[in-house]
Amino acid sequence: MTEPAPRTAEPRRPARIVVVGAGLAGLSTARALRSGGHDGPLTVVGAEPHRPYDRTPLSKELLTGALTEADLLLERPHEDLDVDWRLGRPAVRLETGPDGHRVVLADGTALSADAVVLATGARARSLGAELPEPGRRTGVHTLRTLDDARALLPELEPGRRLVVIGAGFVGSEIASSAHSRGVDVTVLEAAPAPLSVPLGAEAGELVAGLHAAHGVTLRVGAAVAGIVGEDRVTGVALADGEVVPADVVVIGIGARPDVDWLAGSGVRTGPDGVRCDATGATTVPGVYALGDCACWFDPALGRHHRVEHWTDAKDRGPVVAAALLGAAPVAPRAPYFWSDQYGTKIQFAGRRHGDETLVVEHRDDDGLFATYRRDGAVTAALAVGRQPEFARLRKRLAAGPVVLTA
Repeated sequence: MTEPAPRTAEPRRPARIVVVGAGLAGLSTARALRSGGHDGPLTVVGAEPHRPYDRTPLSKELLTGALTEADLLLERPHEDLDVDWRLGRPAVRLETGPDGHRVVLADGTALSADAVVLATGARARSLGAELPEPGRRTGVHTLRTLDDARALLPELEPGRRLVVIGAGFVGSEIASSAHSRGVDVTVLEAAPAPLSVPLGAEAGELVAGLHAAHGVTLRVGAAVAGIVGEDRVTGVALADGEVVPADVVVIGIGARPDVDWLAGSGVRTGPDGVRCDATGATTVPGVYALGDCACWFDPALGRHHRVEHWTDAKDRGPVVAAALLGAAPVAPRAPYFWSDQYGTKIQFAGRRHGDETLVVEHRDDDGLFATYRRDGAVTAALAVGRQPEFARLRKRLAAGPVVLTA
């Protein structure tokens, strides 16, 4: 897939801008627009009734009790961006045209705009049409929103049996948090190793040791066939016929971009989200996208890809704002993400093509430090635990692959 034709700066600064999405990506864009000189009407639409909050602690500090809901708020004290907040009313349709666009909300309100920024994020994936959705049986959950966390938290009582389906970052973090509350945790993962997609199978096997070291049962290659129970969940059925007992189940098998509402708008979308160029521009002039709903072209990789991480949502707001306002281009930093599990921080920085060789540079009581190497250069780095070498290499990777010298 080739990059969309590069888009020049908009012919004039848009007077009215609507940002669809009131999470980190939407707030980051609103901040960058105001700091970049946009003084016209700025509306932010949010499907949830909450002001912008940080999602990353939902599976970690909020579940453990280390943070409260008030700690999640992203707006700074006394911050006033002069935004018209439209919360609790999701966008259901985008109408585009050469003379402007309209965002239609669920309550029928139509917001006119010269430019629209799409930051609608993603929705938790389900197990499939033949399996029960969360909410159809008591005790079955996903964790994507603050309201999801509010529903899950009372279920995590000491001694209860929790089965987490999916050993990705969110699933593993939920397992860690629940374990700290005295919950009996089993994690089911269909792949041969957890986190094999973002980290690679070899690295995933190294990280898997964290579950075992803390007494959490991790079962890889476990294909889920169904959820057992009438009104209340009692277990998870595997493809081989075994039933894993459960009082609570969390489905953590990833998320899909929230883009269905864009059908008929002219904005090109696909299973991986809204297709954008390297500035966030879509196939419709005056419409940009960022965050979990967007699939940007990355010149360093030579392809489109979607990055579902906190730092990406934050860093691309200024990139989009600069393109919208005709300012000097802003280059996004190399991807970086982290995960806190069982008191250990897992960090990754850089870009993976998928054919790199993983080299464990060293391993000690504090964890390990590894690099991903391709064609004589380091393209990414991984740290488990406190590794000063990771911080130093991360800074160098921000500019691209680091060429190895003898």
